[in-house]
Amino acid sequence: MTADADPSAIRSIAVSRDDVVDAFVYGRENPGAAVLRMTPPFHGRMRARIHVYRADDTRVTGAVHVQPETLLEDETVANYPTLEDEREEAPSGETEEVRKRHAEAVDAWRERAREAIVETVALETADGSTTVSVKPLE
Repeated sequence: MTADADPSAIRSIAVSRDDVVDAFVYGRENPGAAVLRMTPPFHGRMRARIHVYRADDTRVTGAVHVQPETLLEDETVANYPTLEDEREEAPSGETEEVRKRHAEAVDAWRERAREAIVETVALETADGSTTVSVKPLE
């Protein structure tokens, strides 16, 4: 592995708050997966961007994928509103009302989640796990 392809060179990652939140919500509401992705060449400061996929290509591309839930505080992840929660809370049980309430709950959760980005995250490399700083962008 060349030095440029070694993810252990990464010391901090910059992430868009919206990318983190969007990736997390996408994974809860859709098939497929959404992650924050960095591709070689790697250096001390990297930008991780949202990446949606159905087949993991990290072996081919050398990319590093960061799961969005690892970039959010545990309490925020645990408090994500589910459709089932809204079914239980909706007085009439009407499908349209449940959908509307769920959409409103997710919108409110998104606002809170934007402010719940962690300060550090562990990245898995060939040499083991390494902890890097997380720098949220607006």
